[in-house]
Formats: sequence, C-alpha cells, structure tokens
Amino acid sequence: MSAQTTQRPAPGASTPPPADEPRTAAQIRRSRVIRWTSYTALAVVFAILCVYLSDWQFSRNDERSGQLELVADNYDKAPVPLAEVLGADGTFDPSDEWTPVTLSGEYIPEDEVLARNRAHGGTSAFEVLVPFRLDDGRVIIVNRGWLRPGSTQPLPDVIPAPPTGHAAVEVRLRPSEGLPPSGRSAPEGQVPTIHLPSVAEVTGPDTITSAYGLLVSETPATDRPNAPEAPSADPGPHLSYAIQWILFALMGFVFIGYVIRTEIRHNREDAADAAAAAAARAAAGEPEPAAQAPELAIMRKSKRKRDRDSIDEDAILDAQDK
Repeated sequence: MSAQTTQRPAPGASTPPPADEPRTAAQIRRSRVIRWTSYTALAVVFAILCVYLSDWQFSRNDERSGQLELVADNYDKAPVPLAEVLGADGTFDPSDEWTPVTLSGEYIPEDEVLARNRAHGGTSAFEVLVPFRLDDGRVIIVNRGWLRPGSTQPLPDVIPAPPTGHAAVEVRLRPSEGLPPSGRSAPEGQVPTIHLPSVAEVTGPDTITSAYGLLVSETPATDRPNAPEAPSADPGPHLSYAIQWILFALMGFVFIGYVIRTEIRHNREDAADAAAAAAARAAAGEPEPAAQAPELAIMRKSKRKRDRDSIDEDAILDAQDK
C-alpha cells in the first residue's frame, strides 16, 4: 500500500493565486502598459520598413531623373565623329549616352545578329544588330531597328539588308546591356540581350564592346527595319511612391495612437460609471464594497464589447459584493 504524499510549498515560497482569481489593479495597469508598448513597437517596425521602401523609391527617382537629363542634354545634339566621343581604346563615358555620332565604313551583313524578346509594338520583337567596320578597322554594332515575329514562324518573315559597299551612317550611342538575370540563352544567331561581349563572340575580336549605335540614318539609304521609338520623357511613379510610403509610416503611428486613445476614453467612461454606481449605493444606504482601488470599481455597460481588463475588474467587484 503506497503512501500518498501531499506536496507543500517550501517555506517562504509564494503561493500562486488560483487560476480564476481576478487580477489586481497593478497587474491590470502592467497589462495595459505591455499592450500599448507592443502597439508602439509594431508601429516603429512598420515605420522603419516604410522608410526603407521610401528611400529605395527616392533612389530610383534619382536614377530616372539622371536618365532624363542625359536625353535632354544629348539626344538632339548635332552629330560628331565617333572618334570625338569614343576613344581609340573603346572607353565609353556614360554621360555620352544618346549622343549622335557619324560613322564611315561598311556593314558586315554576314555577321548579323538578332536580339530577341524586345518590347516593341505590343509584341516580343527582334532587333537587328549588324556589325559595321569603321575606316580605322574597328567594328561597332549598329542596331538598325526592330521587326515583328513572322506570320508563320518565330523569326521575322523578311529582314531588310543594309547598304552594300561604303556607307555613311549616323547613330546614337547606347551602352552595352547586361546579361539576363535569369541566365536564359538564345538560339544560334541570336542573343537574349545586347550584351556586346556576347555579340563580339560572333562578330570578332575587333568589335567595340563598350557601346553600340541606334541607327538614325544611313547613306546610301535602303529599306530598314522599324525605327526604334524615342526615349520616354515620363519620370515614372517613383517620387509619388516614395511620398506614399512616408505617409503610410505616419498613418501607422496615427492608427496606434487612435487605438490607445480610444481605450483610455473607454476606461474613463467606465470609471465614471463606477463612480455613479457608488454614489447611487450611498444614496440608497447600501454598504460600500470592501477596500478596493478606484480603478477596480468599474461596472461595464452590458451592451459594450468587453476586453480582458474589464472582465477582470467586474470579477473583482462581484467577488467583493458577495
């Protein structure tokens, strides 16, 4: 027969209150402080995220503004010889983007390359890249324009040929593009982007890999693909997005402040109701409940949605009235 032992708390150890014992006024106040602090911390974290996103949009707006400045400064300049913009070493200054230059030499049509999946005319078009051998022996890639996919095949039905023999060409300079982030490739004779080192693998080691030219005109004139569109002057939505993120951060604090202020107002209203109830008891000659903190003398209106604190307070009042 086993002896049943009863565990007793060690001397000096506090006995935990029963699970259903109402919380004290200090516990209720501490609960409110913790809850409001959590609300504020959440608003701070949200504001930090909004500030980060706003700064990112400001950076994108600065980049777009720089692009528009280049277009405004260079696009309509009078053309100059290529050698005045692109040195013998092929170094290209990004501030010279969109600058019109003149070329003298001849096309190399047998090394023509198509850049695929280019957005033109509401479709995934092809841009026709033709190497052009300059009089000094270097080769520069000329983008002659874009073509739609064929009616019965992915490739264009007809690709207009460039002028044969010596030609004088005017182009606007653009920098080499990067490789696609997705790592996608392209069939033979095509490239996924105008990544000039990749194009040079087809056109030869003399190819300039820092910049290429968008065709403006050529002499003698021949049929050509569709001319590329002029660059957009739209600054984009980046500035408005940046301001919106700042407003979102402020709205987060406003919302948390509204929640806390509403809770404080409800608590004050409940305290006023409790005081009125105490006055009514005094007028009726009813005894006051045992000593209690003023903030615990709360009687919730039955139709109001109650939170955890109000339920605990009502439980204290009920226990003291018995």
